[in-house]
Amino acid sequence: MEPRSGWTFLSNHAHVLIALAQQPSIRLRDVAEQVGITERAVAQIVLDLEAAGALERVRDGRRNLYRVNTALPLRHPIEAHRRVGDLLRAVVGDPSR
Repeated sequence: MEPRSGWTFLSNHAHVLIALAQQPSIRLRDVAEQVGITERAVAQIVLDLEAAGALERVRDGRRNLYRVNTALPLRHPIEAHRRVGDLLRAVVGDPSR
């Protein structure tokens, strides 16, 4: 049996968080293009991540800068013993760079 195509191991929330951790001043339009979802979906995910305390948006002139809270525990009970920073290190290396 062939595996279904189109699925990924990480959610769109994780993909958006990773993109913002890698490029804190990236435009949401560019995040949407990287992740493969709409800009509106990215904006909603950013709101979700902010509400959860995983992300902080800071205004810098006409742009936003995004700061990831690497100390926040992951949300699902299976991975709650790990932190956001652990996920970022596993995927992109040092999240503080």
